[in-house]
Amino acid sequence: MPQGTAVLVPPPAPAAARPAGSEFAPLLRTVREQGLLERRTGWYARGIVVNLMALAAVVAGVALAGGSWWVLLLAPLLALFSTRAAFFGHDAGHAQVAADRRTNRIVQLVHANLLLGMSQEWWNDKHNRHHANPNHLDKDPDVAADVLVFSEKHTAGRAGLSGWLTRHQAWLFFPLTTLEGIALKVYGFRAVFSRSTGGRQSRGERVLEGVMLIAHVAAYGALLLTAMSVGQAVLFALVHQMVLGLHLGMAFAPNHKGMEMPDEQTGTSWGHLRRQVLTSRNIRGGRVTDWFLGGLNYQIEHHLFPSMPRPHLKLAQPLVRAHCRSLGIPFTETGLVESYRQALTHLHEVGAPLRAAA
Repeated sequence: MPQGTAVLVPPPAPAAARPAGSEFAPLLRTVREQGLLERRTGWYARGIVVNLMALAAVVAGVALAGGSWWVLLLAPLLALFSTRAAFFGHDAGHAQVAADRRTNRIVQLVHANLLLGMSQEWWNDKHNRHHANPNHLDKDPDVAADVLVFSEKHTAGRAGLSGWLTRHQAWLFFPLTTLEGIALKVYGFRAVFSRSTGGRQSRGERVLEGVMLIAHVAAYGALLLTAMSVGQAVLFALVHQMVLGLHLGMAFAPNHKGMEMPDEQTGTSWGHLRRQVLTSRNIRGGRVTDWFLGGLNYQIEHHLFPSMPRPHLKLAQPLVRAHCRSLGIPFTETGLVESYRQALTHLHEVGAPLRAAA
């Protein structure tokens, strides 16, 4: 288990000493009995309306202040509410918003494709694979070797630019997250228009996704180019997208980085409870933390119950913590700053072999 601040519980019990049957079933039963899996459609409706009004106000401000360099001050504010839209899209993708699939899909299409320019089908496929096997070296796309590397097993053969990036990835992590907003758009467009989504979507669904992605780009470009000069528009878009990427990175980075990373041997021996709890980290904090991280600070509860509405995650936390304690399963929970320290320390350690060989 990586080092870090965690709720103190006994070490995991040996396999022979574990209770028979599913370790997760009793917890699931308790959560259901307390109604924590019931939808909070009204809560989401209010939150979505408030965020849409905030986005509309920022857009109006851009239109009114266009031509003045002061308009650039609205770019971070637009990024802030764009991230809220991403959180609502994420929740809809997990069927947290409503009980019926159609409503959740509409909510996600509006927030992902139309407001962010990101393909909801591409995201769902990638994110569902992550949830099925979090931090799994062979099955989780979020820890696959790419610009960043999350395991020493993936450092072999990295040379040149990729090797340099791996050696310095702890220092480069947050600067690189500023590109995440743009990367999400590129991946989404490529998935929709290159037919890489295969048979997961009907032709009509693909067309709808494509139309909404194009509508996002057209509306975004029209707003900026009609409200300000080309130079201002480019700078505004860069600031907006970079702050959006940084905020998303700050929300997702603490969740799994530096936690257990199962492979084909260890991962197959874990049930649902251990697979989700041992690979996830919760973040302590109050309402501000909940708002800033979109409820993802309750990462353990979210992974155990992906369809649980966001406002119920906090209520489920004491139940999950107590259940883990009774089974001797570590329940990791840190402060926000400490979570970043742990994640960056892990990235630094992964790059150590390449630094030693340089």
